[in-house]
Amino acid sequence: MTRVLFVGDVVGRPGREAVQAILPKLREELRVDLAIVNGENAAGGAGLTAALAQELRAAGADVVTNGNHVWDQRAFLAEIDQLDHCIRPLNLPPGNPGRGWVVANDVLVVNAIGRVFMAAYDDPFRALDALLEELGDGAPRVRVLDWHAEATSEKVAMGWHLDGRFSAVLGSHTHVPTADARVLPGGTAFVSDTGMVGPRDSVLGVRPEIILERFRTMIPKRFEVADGPAVFNSVLVDVEESTGRARSIERVDREHAAP
Repeated sequence: MTRVLFVGDVVGRPGREAVQAILPKLREELRVDLAIVNGENAAGGAGLTAALAQELRAAGADVVTNGNHVWDQRAFLAEIDQLDHCIRPLNLPPGNPGRGWVVANDVLVVNAIGRVFMAAYDDPFRALDALLEELGDGAPRVRVLDWHAEATSEKVAMGWHLDGRFSAVLGSHTHVPTADARVLPGGTAFVSDTGMVGPRDSVLGVRPEIILERFRTMIPKRFEVADGPAVFNSVLVDVEESTGRARSIERVDREHAAP
């Protein structure tokens, strides 16, 4: 049995501090074999840097995934190729640095990004089909996708598209945990969105007053990560190694008091 813990989008310093405080204990408590952390908002709520990626790794992340904010910190364009535990969405156009998948602890971990209500990325469905064809019989049986998308329809559709071919299709991006965690008929664990690791008293990690003013006035204003207690949203997936089929998926949610 392989136990995979997938941790939702880490937002700013509060999120990183929550990961440092909670993830090591969870790894021991839950006997986690592989921890995957989405780090695309770790740098002040927008993007990732090599230093912060290493910080997440030191806290217990075996793989750090990304999303639509992957290049918000421009230095990361030159840094990602030196980070063997960091991946970016598979279906970014050709010419982007980094890679969209990695094998860690005998698990294939893939990152893909949706297109509905998002930018015009390459087709994620075809990209994943092409990857599986490319890897063929050499691909590990245990396979996990960080599915970074906005629309629940597109997220659910990907779950069915990969049912029986991936062990888990785990949603990220919206920062709001969903209540639809289940194992699909073909043995693929699925959840539309895992949630986030970031300030509890916020709007998706941002100070509420900033978002409220923007909605009321439509005047752009620089986002600032909120402070206070942090939520830690994650899911735990048990996978049968011999078949790659998930046995179970369950939410693992915690809170971290502000220092």
